[in-house]
Amino acid sequence: MIRSVLMVCEGNICRSPLAAALLARELPHLDVTSAGTHALIGEPANAVIVELAQAHGLALDAHVATQIEASHARDSDLILTMTQAQRAWVEAAWPPARGKVFRLCDEQATDVTDPYKRHRAVFELAFAQIREGVTRWSRALSEQR
Repeated sequence: MIRSVLMVCEGNICRSPLAAALLARELPHLDVTSAGTHALIGEPANAVIVELAQAHGLALDAHVATQIEASHARDSDLILTMTQAQRAWVEAAWPPARGKVFRLCDEQATDVTDPYKRHRAVFELAFAQIREGVTRWSRALSEQR
């Protein structure tokens, strides 16, 4: 049974904190966290992501970027990455995690676009992709209960 989910992106300031907040809202019984493969450790969530999150009733103002560590990989029941490359990175770094690492938008066969240092429209695209991926995983995880 899935009780804990780790969302993973690169810097842990845009995509994974948003994905974690969306999934936590959908499935409050889960322990949902986020981390980055190359986290901007200690940084807050990106201002544009914070604004988009607020517009959808989510608060990211307390987020602090965290680097993924062995304990994350070991203790999480499910790890969702934003890209196929991040999935491969996690599996290479912690081979025992294989089998519980998936790409958030695997079903759509796509990576979530990285909006970092790009135009607001790219952030909005990433938000839409994340929302769709979270919706699909929420349904799948709800069915297992």
